[in-house]
Amino acid sequence: MSTQRETVLITGASGQLGAAVASAFHQRGARLVLLDRDADVLHGRFGTLADAVLIDVDLLDGDQVAARVADAVARVGRIHALCHVAGGFRMGEKVHETSARTWDFLLGLNAGSLLNIAAAVVPHLIGQGGGKVVTVGAAGALKGAADMGAYGASKAALIRLTEAMSAELRDQGVNVNCVLPSIIDTPDNRAAMPDADVSRWVAPEALADVIAFLASDAARAIHGAAIPVTGRV
Repeated sequence: MSTQRETVLITGASGQLGAAVASAFHQRGARLVLLDRDADVLHGRFGTLADAVLIDVDLLDGDQVAARVADAVARVGRIHALCHVAGGFRMGEKVHETSARTWDFLLGLNAGSLLNIAAAVVPHLIGQGGGKVVTVGAAGALKGAADMGAYGASKAALIRLTEAMSAELRDQGVNVNCVLPSIIDTPDNRAAMPDADVSRWVAPEALADVIAFLASDAARAIHGAAIPVTGRV
């Protein structure tokens, strides 16, 4: 493994999983470039973190993403890994009742955001001779489920984009892989499902460890994998 300190860019850093991923890399000594939409939340959570670069950005705005990532690269010099954690969930509409608003929201949040951050980061990884990309899909995207058509399709699109990126980039030294969590143990999920057996859910910290592994040199032989991370389920 290189002795150079690694720099990791994390999207969705202020969320429960994003914060766990940031903590995992911080404990490993990495320098962090942390992206999220809300500057106040971002600075409130990470403002005291030594030498972290905090960037508020709308991942659905490709021009804004490109400009702010370029500024971050100019400040840190090199990005070793991109962990694209940002995404979202919405359910409740049957396929034949799915609104254009729901469809556009989920496809943008879960697939369009990947296109924008990849466009900003991947050329940098290619130019430096390699790097790692880890995305967050969903185990639920492997099969359609009632009232989750748009969500499942959006996460399935992210998985296919991840696989395509791997095929395109592996010969240029870039490893691209995906994790597929089941239900993540977060306060929001506990509130939404108060009667669930949360011991079967995936702890954010456990999922963060898998993401950190895929972003490390130890995963250098893994390309295009979609790895289920399902806790005790």
